[in-house]
Amino acid sequence: MIMRFLRKVPAGMMIVPLLIGAFMNTFFPEALKIGSFTTATFSSAGAATAMGIQLFCLGTTLQLKDMPKVVKRGGILLISKFIIGAAIGIAVGKIFGLAGIMGLTTLAIISAVTNSNGSVYLALMKTYGDTTDCAAMALLALNDGPLLTMIALGASGLANIPFMALIATVIPIIVGMIVGNLDKETQTFFEPAGNILIPFVGLTLGAGINLSNVIKGGLPGIVLGLISVFVGGAFIVFCDRIIGRRPGYAGWAVATTAGNAVAVPAAIGLIDPTWAPYVGEATTQVAAAVVVTAIIAPLMTNWWANKYGCPKFESENK
Repeated sequence: MIMRFLRKVPAGMMIVPLLIGAFMNTFFPEALKIGSFTTATFSSAGAATAMGIQLFCLGTTLQLKDMPKVVKRGGILLISKFIIGAAIGIAVGKIFGLAGIMGLTTLAIISAVTNSNGSVYLALMKTYGDTTDCAAMALLALNDGPLLTMIALGASGLANIPFMALIATVIPIIVGMIVGNLDKETQTFFEPAGNILIPFVGLTLGAGINLSNVIKGGLPGIVLGLISVFVGGAFIVFCDRIIGRRPGYAGWAVATTAGNAVAVPAAIGLIDPTWAPYVGEATTQVAAAVVVTAIIAPLMTNWWANKYGCPKFESENK
């Protein structure tokens, strides 16, 4: 019964645990902080570990002969996501200043629109995509955090680029790829673990979200989520179809805001004190965008895949 319900929800294996984690963290936060294995497994403390192991397992599935295809497909999604997020954020910043427009801060826009939820993407690609789509997460993992936001701000002369963060992000994938290419049996062994970890990643990321912040984000936060999905998503889908010659379902799958993006405004504020006055407001707006995009992007992916096709439906029709 549980599995049937989760399969009916687009990216349900990720989204439902994420919402459960957010609910628990909002109303019963101490229940996740009793210590030992409970805290390590079900709280936000386990998010980085779960995601790191997931990236390692994903890396074992990457074969060197497939890398050109993976780089092309993932690169189009990654670059287009970055371009649209940076363009909107920098344009708002240059025209309206750091405070942004209509209560929506420049920092929140760049933080939310340049970041995508890699775990939601992977869950959707497991449902609608193929192995190359799934492997593309190795590249998309680069925008799941502060890196691309800092690059966008750095392009405006507002922040430094943390190259070590880039290296730290890709090491689990690279190690997994080396192991998988050295021994085919290790790929067979680790590959299923990527799917098994999806609900745990969702739960731990959700455990870092406080739903009260979504309410505090208010209308600007909801608008930010809609911008990330419909403005950012439309541009990514356009690039995916025109440049990549793909159906476009993957473009909607990356039109999310990463759970990690909630911490990005604070990270930027520490690097450049100029942004410090806007950190609190930007954080609540990004938190709202995380929830809004986590709900709408899977629905858009499902609708688009049904309308324009995807590997899943092609294989079912054969």
